[in-house]
Amino acid sequence: MEHRDLLAGFVRLHVLHHAAEHEVYGLWMIEELARHGYKLSPGTLYPMLEAMEERGYLVSRRERHGRTVRRLYRITDVGREGLALAMERLRELRGEVAPPHSGNR
Repeated sequence: MEHRDLLAGFVRLHVLHHAAEHEVYGLWMIEELARHGYKLSPGTLYPMLEAMEERGYLVSRRERHGRTVRRLYRITDVGREGLALAMERLRELRGEVAPPHSGNR
């Protein structure tokens, strides 16, 4: 992923956003992020998910699908607080970098 250091925060916000809507798992997140232009490998995403769980933003459970055991993640209260704060700051930044057009050109 180009400019990984800058975009990693957006990836985490995507994860929290979707984990607030429903449980997510790694492969689904990789495919969802790809639809938004992010190309992440499992070697990048899975450590990120684990770190987010360690920090209390996500909680996971294991579920068996045939021979596969899938780890499903959902947002925690701490994750919801963090997401709300990040969205507030994102709106503020958007207002600074892309102010509404005044129509007085």
